Amino acid sequence: MLCVSSSFGHASAAATLTMTMASSPLSRFSGHPTTLRYDHDQRRRPCSWKIARNPIRTASASAYPLFLNQLKKDSPRPKTYKEVTKPFRQIFAREISTQSKDSDISIAKVLLYIAAEDEAFLAFNREMDAMSFVREKENVHDQSDSEDELETVQDQSYPSKTDTDELFQLDGKSISEWMSELDAISKEVEAELVSRDIGCHSVQLLEAVNTVLFDQRGFERTSKRLTLDPKYSYLHSVLNCGCGTAFLFSVIYIEVCQRLGLPIVGARVGEEFLIWPKTENPEELFKETSGQSLFAIINGRCVDDPGSMASDLTGKSLLDLDVATNRDIIGIALANLIRVHWRRASKPSPGLMLTSPLSQLNSISVSNFPLLRPQDLRLAIAAAERLLILEPLNWRLRRDLGMMHYYVRQSREAIQELSICIAFAFDEEEAKVLTLFVEKLHLLSSLKSSPFGSDRLAVR
Repeated sequence: MLCVSSSFGHASAAATLTMTMASSPLSRFSGHPTTLRYDHDQRRRPCSWKIARNPIRTASASAYPLFLNQLKKDSPRPKTYKEVTKPFRQIFAREISTQSKDSDISIAKVLLYIAAEDEAFLAFNREMDAMSFVREKENVHDQSDSEDELETVQDQSYPSKTDTDELFQLDGKSISEWMSELDAISKEVEAELVSRDIGCHSVQLLEAVNTVLFDQRGFERTSKRLTLDPKYSYLHSVLNCGCGTAFLFSVIYIEVCQRLGLPIVGARVGEEFLIWPKTENPEELFKETSGQSLFAIINGRCVDDPGSMASDLTGKSLLDLDVATNRDIIGIALANLIRVHWRRASKPSPGLMLTSPLSQLNSISVSNFPLLRPQDLRLAIAAAERLLILEPLNWRLRRDLGMMHYYVRQSREAIQELSICIAFAFDEEEAKVLTLFVEKLHLLSSLKSSPFGSDRLAVR
């Protein structure tokens, strides 16, 4: 049974990452603004992947070497991860552009583009590691020979607008092929309805979706203590291994039901993201049939859990919820990725929060940097940058991005983001603290011995 929840808040344009619902008759369902902590260790549970993945060289299954069929001898070699991820970021920005109607935005496709960018970054890192290994093994000081060995994965020309769906590879499948997986699930639901010789009433349809996902395909929602494994936060991974966060299962519900002609909407209620069929009579959703309401069929155990805000909802109170737009849902996915990757990045420094340095201004120095995992920190930055495209006025998000640049020792980017944040900040006291922090960054970056701007992290 599906209990749709999300563990990291998503806000509107002027709201914060730690989301609070708008004031309404449903204000008691809203979470209180709290400071997020990322210091709890999480254990991983192995997931049985259908496609074997090589930890070092995965050129055929990753997003980075996806241009093999369009190589040009004279095309420039990407020297940084930003060059590699640039086309993916451009496509993301195009898909969620304000020029597009929200209803025309494909949630699934955008989430797959997000995954493709992150896979491209990871694959680039693996190739750089492989190149370093070759150089160290052969003890070659001239870089030309080892670079030629990797020419087939580094020389690339960016794909055209019409080629992206076919060229961007995730675990050996194109974006179009992953979208076809959702089409296949929809057809399986149709077959289930035919086998039962019933019509497409919303109750029967949603029961059939549950049967296909959880009984026939064996999908399983990860427990809360396992949701910090990144593979459970990417749509293609969930479709591939059948394990994932409840939030992503809500996305699958929305996509599948949309294909079957049943619009599904959703809204944040506390820490949960609840979904239900679009209807003019929401009271029908709470009428029990065979001992269970339609609302419970979709959202699962949290509806019956006295400790969950979802258990207090009624048809009337449902009308007071702010229904999430497609852009909102994409934003929730990105906010979840920020949380996941930051928690992993800061694992070597238990208790560290993004804003910790703001309360320790007197102890900031070039030699007093916490230990962090650089790859996970870069992924958190990428998620924050994409979310900022969606929410350019979210000053707390911009503050968090500036602090991540500080941790990655990019003083120019940190100063830029934090300075903009100061201009938009609603909290006068926090603006003063940020101003002092920016002044400190200016001082540190002016020191000749400062590591700022060197693009080096505390942990490699």
